[in-house]
Amino acid sequence: PDSPMLLVPNAPMANFINHGGEEDANVQIRWPAAGSKTARLFDWAYNRQKEDIYDDKFESTNHNAWLKDHPIDVMEKSGKLAFEYVALRDIEEDEEILIDYGPLWDDAWYTFQATHPYARSGYFRHSIGVPDGFYPDNWLDVTDQYEIAEIQDLENNPLEPGVALPMTWAHNGKALSPKYGYIVGLEKGFSDRFLAYSEETGVIELYRKLLTEQEGFRLESDEFTTYKPVALTNTSNASDEEMEFFAQKYKADIYRFNMHFIAAWNEAARKSVIDGLGDAGFDLAVKAVGERFGYDNITCFHASYMGMTHCDKALMHSDIYATNDKSWNIVFPLITVEGTEPELNIMAEDMNTVVGVHYLKDIAYAMGDFGYHQTRPSNYFDPSQSGGEESAAPIRVVFGAYCSQIDETNIAMLRHIYDGDDPAPFADQFTELPMREVHWTKTGSATLRHPEGSGLPETCEN
Repeated sequence: PDSPMLLVPNAPMANFINHGGEEDANVQIRWPAAGSKTARLFDWAYNRQKEDIYDDKFESTNHNAWLKDHPIDVMEKSGKLAFEYVALRDIEEDEEILIDYGPLWDDAWYTFQATHPYARSGYFRHSIGVPDGFYPDNWLDVTDQYEIAEIQDLENNPLEPGVALPMTWAHNGKALSPKYGYIVGLEKGFSDRFLAYSEETGVIELYRKLLTEQEGFRLESDEFTTYKPVALTNTSNASDEEMEFFAQKYKADIYRFNMHFIAAWNEAARKSVIDGLGDAGFDLAVKAVGERFGYDNITCFHASYMGMTHCDKALMHSDIYATNDKSWNIVFPLITVEGTEPELNIMAEDMNTVVGVHYLKDIAYAMGDFGYHQTRPSNYFDPSQSGGEESAAPIRVVFGAYCSQIDETNIAMLRHIYDGDDPAPFADQFTELPMREVHWTKTGSATLRHPEGSGLPETCEN
């Protein structure tokens, strides 16, 4: 049948049953009959919880439950379902057990014999068919690819701006991770507005030079240096010229990619980025997360650009962890390359499933404590094989804002996370409570451009 489901029997001797064809087959397969020992055992195995212990008196209330589930859910319970071989007639002693492999197997076998007359039969491989009607309708004409429901049909079902939703599987509606995997609707035009800010401050032009390794802009693996990117533009003013950013080529020799981080190095740059986020409409995203999880306040304590042109291997990692479920890395795109494969891997909470997603304009992915994710392999441009086409090189730039309710339960851990492998010019913000800046409160009294906090002048407007 047209289904992604492939059943692989692993009982002793089952794979030695030969093909008898429609005429000579003396056995066929069926699902366990209700009430049989096989049915009770596998109904228990398929539906049990980890702590359950099998009781021979177990009575199933959900017989052959796998027939009601999507193939993806069934595959996740491999080894916990069964079918039976039943005789079609009386079978004589020493008579070989045979089943009908089906017409597709027959056709493939005859084609193999005709095209490979001298080949050993052991070289032939083809799946064995199942009887008509053996697969339920919900196993047919479906995909075995994990997909996120919230981004399946954005044209007809757009995300509501300012709402944070758990990412759910398209095939069954269950949450990928109710604890740390969320998607956030941003204001229409947000991505374009923050991209315009990033172009005006020279960050995007700095990326074009770094990622194509132009003269004076080539960094070694894990090297970082500081720049005044506004000097690369014609739009600077006196305040812009004070801004310094650091750029770091992150562990390129280990992870085989050219990921460059760019983030604020001095206070002028940090304040400019926070204001730029606020002017573009990011307050709505911060509010969405705060209200979704019932926080009292949120501080955006770190913000970083991430740019790259190629990736052979990247680390599956979590940026934030052990902060009592009060912290999020909110990631959104600024520049993407059209027509490419998904750019980001997100791991499900069970740590068995990884789904690839595209970065989408005016949509953010929010990953909380132990939210594992990874840059997927891609190859837009490799400076070592450029052939002098640097000016036209495609690049990808995304942005991540680290936002948290910072209190006595997690301030030490957040300082540890922030003051990690990367440069940490603002680590002193974690020295005492209350925080110097708070960018959202449940009362609505603080914003990115007009924060509250202990370190601000008393005359600061809120």
